[in-house]
Amino acid sequence: MKSSLTNFNSDCDASDLRIALVVSTYHGEVTTLLHSGAVSTLMDVGASEDKVVTISVPGAFEIPLAARRAAESGSFDAIVCLGCLIRGETPHFDYIASSVAHGIMVASQETGIPMSFGVLTTNTLDEAKARAGSSQQTNKGCEAALAVIRLVKVFQQLTRHHPNGEKG
Repeated sequence: MKSSLTNFNSDCDASDLRIALVVSTYHGEVTTLLHSGAVSTLMDVGASEDKVVTISVPGAFEIPLAARRAAESGSFDAIVCLGCLIRGETPHFDYIASSVAHGIMVASQETGIPMSFGVLTTNTLDEAKARAGSSQQTNKGCEAALAVIRLVKVFQQLTRHHPNGEKG
């Protein structure tokens, strides 16, 4: 028996979606590029400017809580989380990176709202800038925007189908 999941079309039409972008202002020269890439990508796939909201937070550590609050508001179908962490000389980077990743995952699981992880974790500023490049192939903000749209579409299709593949 063929799995019904193989028939799901995870297209990237965002015309019907309300999306929040939770963006850290720390390392702003990088996160501004991630944000621009995500917004540009969302517009390219049909998102409406009035349905895309940017929520600025001071640093990456604050992203999960703001994302969770945005999800709990009921105002958004998806959340794109964007930030930048650059390794330093102390273990601080490891604690923050782990906490942010875990916090976003838990927020998404507990609210049921798809969230994407567009938080760069790099060794240097140059690495971060390379991952926030000007093309859709190099900008991880673009990648995070597309990922969350695809996940929303999968969720929408899953709620319209029973586990045995029949429409509900």
